[in-house]
Amino acid sequence: MTDAGTRSVRAGRRTVEVRRPGKVLFPAGDGHPEYTKGDLVDYYRSVAPFMLPHLRGRPLMLERHPDGVAGPRFMQKNTPENYPDWITRVEVPKEGGTVCHTVCDDSATLVHLAGQACVTLHRWLSRTGRLDRPDRLVFDLDPPGDDFAPVREAAGLLGGLLDELRLPSALMTTGSRGLHVVVPLNGQQDADEVRRFARDVADTLAAGHPDRLTTAARKKDRGDRLYLDVQRNAYAQTAVAPFSVRARPGAPVAVPVTWDQLGTPGFGPRRWTLADAVDQARTNPWAGVLNRGRSLAPARRRLDALRG
Repeated sequence: MTDAGTRSVRAGRRTVEVRRPGKVLFPAGDGHPEYTKGDLVDYYRSVAPFMLPHLRGRPLMLERHPDGVAGPRFMQKNTPENYPDWITRVEVPKEGGTVCHTVCDDSATLVHLAGQACVTLHRWLSRTGRLDRPDRLVFDLDPPGDDFAPVREAAGLLGGLLDELRLPSALMTTGSRGLHVVVPLNGQQDADEVRRFARDVADTLAAGHPDRLTTAARKKDRGDRLYLDVQRNAYAQTAVAPFSVRARPGAPVAVPVTWDQLGTPGFGPRRWTLADAVDQARTNPWAGVLNRGRSLAPARRRLDALRG
């Protein structure tokens, strides 16, 4: 496949024109294969049935790499005027004006974004119509280095605490260094209340393991402890969307997993890549979890009792 030219890609009811499908986005090296824009398009078209339920109705921030992952990165909030008119948009208020976010409601939009060298999709934790009422809560387990053992341990501790609070939770690799723990909500609480709850959970866990866990936002205050990051739980903040490719060598993917997989040999944050993430998607690892969105009110009472 050459860098130049245009390729027509059928996605749902539409045909999307992809320019320069042979453009290399992920160069080969260090044992990693080469991946082109065409490969990225094919991946997102294949994973669309599994990915779209996590994207529909949510404003996006798009991470674009027009010259490949070794080139400049563009974080795009506003939808360009030249995007097709069939792509959903939402006007979101901001200080001094509005932002017109892209919303990915169908496979054609996903293919178009891949054709624009959008490698990673970052989504809001709330949906259009109820932007101030998140239906997802996310804990980001951010280790001080590349050692995965502290992440595995922290995930187990956090999962145990959430079980104690009687909250369902789902686990996701990030394609980077850590893991995300996702709690489905019913959208009754506003973003500020959700963030306070997430912070109190993280503080409770860190207080029980002060030598290994921290909620300190400044890196210089963390030492060699794992950071329990809850900063994404705020209005207009985003988290990497499930099944998003990350802009790292080898094209690792943020992949939903089961809690049982946490202890399996070879498991890690970059275990799945553009080449095999669809296989993991087909196992439906989050089956029955995300449709169990809960109010935080009972969990808040349990947490307050636990904290004394």
